[in-house]
Amino acid sequence: MHNSIRNKGMVFTIFISLTISVSAQNTDLKLWYNAPAENVWEAALPVGNGRLGAMVFGNPGQEQISLNEASIWSGGPNRNDNPEALNALPEIRKLIFEGQYQQASKMAAQHIQSKRINGMMYQPAGDFRLVFPGHENYAGYYRELDLESAVAKTTYKVGNITYTRTVFSSVPDQAIIIHLTADKPGSLTFEASLLSEHNSKVIVAKDNILYLSAQSSDKDGVKGAVKFETGVGIKQKGGTISSDNGNLKVSGASSATVYISIATNFVNYKDISADEKTKNAAYLHAVMQKSYRRLSKDHITAYQKYFNRVQINLGKTPSAGLPTDQRVAEFAKGNDPQLAALYYQFGRYLLISSSQPGGQPANLQGIWNNKMNPPWGSKYTININTEMNYWPAEESNLSEMHGPLIEMVKELSETGKETARVMYGAAGWVTHHNTDLWRISGPVDAINYGMWPMGGAWLSRHLFEKYLYNGDREYLKTVYPALKGAAQFYLDFLVEEPVKGWMVVSPSMSPENSPKSHQEISIAAGTTMDNQLVFDLFTNTIRAAEALNTDVVLIDKLKKMRMRLPPMQVGQYGQLQEWIQDLDNPNDKHRHVSHLFGLYPAGQISPYHTPQLFEAAKNSMIQRGDVSTGWSMGWKVNLWARLQDGNHAYKLITNQLTPAGVNQGENSGGGTYPNLFDAHPPFQIDGNFGCTAGITEMLMQSHDEAIHLLPALPDAWKDGSISGLRARGGFEIERLVWKDGHLYEVVIKSTLGGKCRLRVPNQIKGRKLAVAAGNNPNPFFQSLEVKPAIISATAGLRPAEIKDTLLYEVDTKPGKTYKFKISQ
Repeated sequence: MHNSIRNKGMVFTIFISLTISVSAQNTDLKLWYNAPAENVWEAALPVGNGRLGAMVFGNPGQEQISLNEASIWSGGPNRNDNPEALNALPEIRKLIFEGQYQQASKMAAQHIQSKRINGMMYQPAGDFRLVFPGHENYAGYYRELDLESAVAKTTYKVGNITYTRTVFSSVPDQAIIIHLTADKPGSLTFEASLLSEHNSKVIVAKDNILYLSAQSSDKDGVKGAVKFETGVGIKQKGGTISSDNGNLKVSGASSATVYISIATNFVNYKDISADEKTKNAAYLHAVMQKSYRRLSKDHITAYQKYFNRVQINLGKTPSAGLPTDQRVAEFAKGNDPQLAALYYQFGRYLLISSSQPGGQPANLQGIWNNKMNPPWGSKYTININTEMNYWPAEESNLSEMHGPLIEMVKELSETGKETARVMYGAAGWVTHHNTDLWRISGPVDAINYGMWPMGGAWLSRHLFEKYLYNGDREYLKTVYPALKGAAQFYLDFLVEEPVKGWMVVSPSMSPENSPKSHQEISIAAGTTMDNQLVFDLFTNTIRAAEALNTDVVLIDKLKKMRMRLPPMQVGQYGQLQEWIQDLDNPNDKHRHVSHLFGLYPAGQISPYHTPQLFEAAKNSMIQRGDVSTGWSMGWKVNLWARLQDGNHAYKLITNQLTPAGVNQGENSGGGTYPNLFDAHPPFQIDGNFGCTAGITEMLMQSHDEAIHLLPALPDAWKDGSISGLRARGGFEIERLVWKDGHLYEVVIKSTLGGKCRLRVPNQIKGRKLAVAAGNNPNPFFQSLEVKPAIISATAGLRPAEIKDTLLYEVDTKPGKTYKFKISQ
């Protein structure tokens, strides 16, 4: 008994210590403001559980909670293939190879472009409103989003009474929870209502449950078929609850908990047979059985399982006590490393909140949208934006959040088979530059954007990348059919171009850009990005097949075809060419830098293995410029990190962390909204995720045969630490510390065993650490066999500027941890 009491005391002491530690950290992990959002959606604060999203405005007198559910989309199951493409394909290719681009584009618009369906729209569920009589005059206002707990809170005073609201979206209980309190008993009175722009019906059930029933919108001739129901229940402490004219009214309570559930008839992309009312009733009944304390505890536990894996410290900021919107406005004027760290963790928060296992992937706005017809339909734009959403998933230790995208790729590998067969007469599967809830795989939008049959190649990269981190052969078996099918399509679709005899993708384009010499006609053959994508896909499929000891004949075909792909080329301005011909304009400031896919996210361009391409990529980045749309600047953070220029990457972070509308440049206005949402403009979430990935790449990279520590550390972050990052090969960076710009300590855990190779900026020491040489034998770090570049005689390349580094390695065992420190 005595020992038991002593043990309990020990546990209690540890709990107090952890509480103090978390409390101290909380000041670094909050977005906070001293004014409500009022009617500005981009100032409201997002909460989400992957399926249910809410934007919390924090308005004292009339609170607005904008509601979303991930499967509320316009239309229903449909296809958008154009069968005319197959017969037109030979003539379109002929016209492209003859240089008759205008005629080729016109013919593609007539026979390849979708006749009517350009993707459905992600739509809001509606708004939940709370009206508090007399709360228009308030004082002591404060609102926050705590990234540590995924809870939004609003507090203010009316007279001498303090009112507090907390809001979160729970994964374990599949509901949005709002808790309202007043510090004087009996002073909480409010009216609650549900509204929707959909054709909807609101009723109050006899047990004072508020229900809104609606159906999604029609689009492009496809009838809106998603039925949904929102339910609201309230439990109050003290006072009374009543209903009036479709609203609920709570009077004289001391506290109240609001439970919001939403359910749809969606089962999967081809099945909408569920009963939304039965599903919703089950959600609401289950959650209303629990106390607020239990709901809060379960929510935080489930959330922190993921969020707490990574902690980051980039240094302290004297101005950290300012409201978040003021810090964004001031960021460019001085160094605010704590805001950069907050922005990094906000990206991880958004991914956890918008992409949960078993659900839909994060779309163009994550899960947060208040418009019936949102920009670009808030769809899945897969010529970069959707992939960008998931760049942080593996390396920032959120592998489970990657799952919804992996499942979407599997589903597209099914719908895309019909598109490949009907439109192009090819085996395997294909999808173009956009898709939606219904997994359409034909071209979307005008031909200048839609003629890009490469979505399957880029998405398939995620299938294999996940394997490089987890080393799980059973997982690889589940995704290999989709990976193989994507490769099979290009084996059939590639065509020989007449000048060099290379095998190229035609027709296609370099996403959303066009050579100035072609009068804004984008259609082309053999663009650099396409060549890089197919090379990447073939290589990953070969490696997957070899790991699974299967498809020997396919491996041989892929290796032979890979040798016939065009090499990367350096043009007359010393740039990495964007097109197969030397057509680049050094004054082109287009937001897409598609030809640099080989630098990032792929690893085909390396300072150590392809220094001339490395220098050409750098020249392209300089020519393209910095300021652009928000997501483009997020991509450029990663690109400059891969170019090992930490100060330039930091400059892009500064540009991105600028209030929306301040930056000037192509598509000017890119930057950050008051709630830290990325501005395209308008809001696109990919910029948030891109910058989180970019900060990771500045501190750790693992693509080029080694784990490279501090490859692009800016001068602004002299001292700092990060823990919990994951590297390819099954390694976890349990602790990375640097002081005065030098690596000080690194602790690495090996989950798979095998050779761990480290590239570092200064000498370190550790048990069994040896100097490395030659190729890394670890199969997860296999180098790419990139063809030698073709370099223009007028390119004028100078030697690539590469940082001095040291290369070490250590043999590791699964489950073991290895510690290295600065060499004294």
